[in-house]
Amino acid sequence: MTADAYTWLYAVLPAGAAPDPATLRGLSGVAGEHPRLVTAQHLAAAAGPVPRAEFEAPALERRLRDPGWLEQAVRAHHRVIDALTSSAPTLPLRFATLYRDEERVLSLLADHRTGFEAALRRIADRTEWGVKAYLDAVGQPDQEVVAPGTAAAHDRPGTAYLLRRRAARDRSAHLLDEAVERGRQVHGALTEVAAEATEHPAQSPEASGVRDPMVLNGAYLVDRSRTDELARRMAELREAHAPVLRLELSGPWPPYSFADFPTAPDGE
Repeated sequence: MTADAYTWLYAVLPAGAAPDPATLRGLSGVAGEHPRLVTAQHLAAAAGPVPRAEFEAPALERRLRDPGWLEQAVRAHHRVIDALTSSAPTLPLRFATLYRDEERVLSLLADHRTGFEAALRRIADRTEWGVKAYLDAVGQPDQEVVAPGTAAAHDRPGTAYLLRRRAARDRSAHLLDEAVERGRQVHGALTEVAAEATEHPAQSPEASGVRDPMVLNGAYLVDRSRTDELARRMAELREAHAPVLRLELSGPWPPYSFADFPTAPDGE
């Protein structure tokens, strides 16, 4: 890699389980480059050269604020990691992990060999699955609430309207509380199938693109041998929690939520 390029890191994997070079040559990275492996003893880092002028701090910050570029780059970053995951235990690295040159990448692998090797053992023969649970508004009957009161209340439309609104809010709050509790139950049931599990913050409707409230945003590291068991458990949970919850399963993914990075990159 040249002096006018930074090194973008995608993932770390065991050198002995590295994919065929043709696999990497067929991939395009975030800058359209073909990633390659930088090897130090028993570890290899999938890395690619990116133009320094376009990826140093001020320029990169501008790019990260560009939704179009960001979506394209994130997809490219994921494609490289996903291709590696299909052939070897792969530790995904954070998006925009940059080093000045390959020498610093080699130092990273050497200095943190123990941490990387432990992390790779942790994710070996396992994949990540995501489960999101939403309060299923479509599954709830639109019931008219009859507000208690005397006949006089019916003669005062404004009062009746306010009573109906208050009753609707109370009903919605109760339903949301029930959905949150059911989300906890779903997470607990899935942790029994997973080797490890974690919960991410629930996304807002703007972030998720779903109008219904999200009550669970879970990630589960599952042995490949238990994938069918996970599918059966999901079917049971969907039946048990309908119509209050709508459950969405995604995956398998590279183990992004369980990829401990031994040290923060210095970007240098």
